[in-house]
Amino acid sequence: QVQLVESGGGSVQAGGSLRLSCAASGYTYSSYCMGWFRQAPGKEREGVAAIDSDGSTSYADSVKGRFTISQDNAKNTLYLQMNSLKPEDTAMYYCAANDRRAPACDADGLDSRVYAYWGQGTQVTVSP
Repeated sequence: QVQLVESGGGSVQAGGSLRLSCAASGYTYSSYCMGWFRQAPGKEREGVAAIDSDGSTSYADSVKGRFTISQDNAKNTLYLQMNSLKPEDTAMYYCAANDRRAPACDADGLDSRVYAYWGQGTQVTVSP
């Protein structure tokens, strides 16, 4: 019943911007902890940004100051605004969520083990 669908990926030059969206169905975002993850070929999945049900956020050191996670509860949509993109940001980006009542939501939001629900991903490619 719970589904997450990412969109907004594409190809940009270094220094450009993209905004990723994650549309949810079956629940309201305000009742969940959520995050964005990425995985490039040959690399481990990496936590990019996370937001708790109380609105607190966290970011990977590699994206601090460049990426912003936010949510629009009225639209049940999660966003990742990505500015000053670098070639090393190239990856498949995934949206993830879990019920805020789950004990896992009290852990580090950048740990993939926190989440029970995942989207299919959207590709981001940044050229030099």
